[in-house]
Amino acid sequence: MADINIQRKKSAPSPWILVLLAVLAAAVAAYFFLRADPTDERTPTAASGIETTPTGPPPGAPTDDTRVPSTVDTQEEAGEFTAASLATHAATDPTAPEYAVTGLQQLTGTLVALADRDDLRDPAITEQRDNLTSATNRLGESTASLRPGFIAAAGLIRVMQQKAYPELESRANDLVSLAGQMSGRSATAADQQQNKQFLTQAAEAVSAMSEPAR
Repeated sequence: MADINIQRKKSAPSPWILVLLAVLAAAVAAYFFLRADPTDERTPTAASGIETTPTGPPPGAPTDDTRVPSTVDTQEEAGEFTAASLATHAATDPTAPEYAVTGLQQLTGTLVALADRDDLRDPAITEQRDNLTSATNRLGESTASLRPGFIAAAGLIRVMQQKAYPELESRANDLVSLAGQMSGRSATAADQQQNKQFLTQAAEAVSAMSEPAR
């Protein structure tokens, strides 16, 4: 009797395993093909080509609450505006390029300080003081005329004299008259001599008014 070889039929793999393998293979392929290349990465600013500009003030620039002091402000804070310093300057060479400008600046600073004194506070003095500061606030400009400043300085000296120094009446009147004759320039020898004369006489008047009123 012949032997019958009976073989068991192998079971076919589950279709779900094949589906999972296919999904896994697709995921791996997608990872390698779709991942971002590090060399292609750019910062938003570089990729767009837009350069950012700082909005703040440059280093060293004054902020809104910082005022840049002028030469007159700096000298006034340092206490350089005195009758003595004005007299010293008036005695120097009037042919120097900045003689008249510097002298008028010193005279203005000295007179403004005097006008703020308690015993000299008066509406007329305040008005003349404001006229003087307005007439001399552009002294640094090359085209500025000095004549309005000389006239305003003489006017302030006269109203302060009328307020508290009757003995200086003739000096104050002489200054007002001299200021009206000045050209406000330093081009000629006559101009330079007038500047020196005015500053010298103004220094004498300011020195007298620096003393307490009698």
